[in-house]
Amino acid sequence: MREVFHQSLEDVQDRIVEISEMVTVAIDKATRAFGTSDVALAEEVIEADAIIDEKAIALDELAIEILARQQPVARDLRVVVSALRTSASLERMGDIAEHIAQLTRMRFPERAIPKGLKGTFRKMGEYDVDVARALTELLRTQDLALVEKLRDADDKLDELHASVFEKVLSDSWRGEAAATVDATLASRYHERFADHAVSVAKKVAYLATGDWVVTTDTIGIVVASSTPETDADSADVLEVGDVVEVTDIDTTTQR
Repeated sequence: MREVFHQSLEDVQDRIVEISEMVTVAIDKATRAFGTSDVALAEEVIEADAIIDEKAIALDELAIEILARQQPVARDLRVVVSALRTSASLERMGDIAEHIAQLTRMRFPERAIPKGLKGTFRKMGEYDVDVARALTELLRTQDLALVEKLRDADDKLDELHASVFEKVLSDSWRGEAAATVDATLASRYHERFADHAVSVAKKVAYLATGDWVVTTDTIGIVVASSTPETDADSADVLEVGDVVEVTDIDTTTQR
């Protein structure tokens, strides 16, 4: 029975990674479509979002079933609760990728990016793709060193987002109303995508340490894999999820 339970927890984590991989593909296609007015690529993102939604719902149902049948405690409970919250964030990230694709489709055959902002949105798209890839790797390995990388990228996206607003509010802006709306919406979508990624990263840190407020004294990294040579019930055996103390990462900043 214990083996079945742990298999279910592994299934939960595998499904989270799978959804994150799908979100990475979605944001990559969406930002490329947005930059090139590729409506066919945008349609792929829009159609794929329904699959992401279905995967997230299936994950939630599995997590709820584990809670009802197994009544997990301690770290096992954190795994399940974090999965429920993470799936919601990932599903929202998929929605944001879809929204960016919808902007592309709505303005086709015209470009959705207003004049003067192409370079800014190219950088924002690149950062979002990097964020999605780093998040997938974080979920796969639970290497908390990636949390800082995500936060740094989010800071840069915040700066670019602010620069878009400065541009459209400046006296030199000559864009029409539709262009202004497109710029502000698209900028917000790109910025919010990274915000959700950072939110997931904080959940991974919580999963590893059991503490929402993570400092250099308490932060840990989750053992990525486990091949115990002795009885799994032994207290001396490291299993997936055991925490090892490290002191070279500063993640005191809360968002």
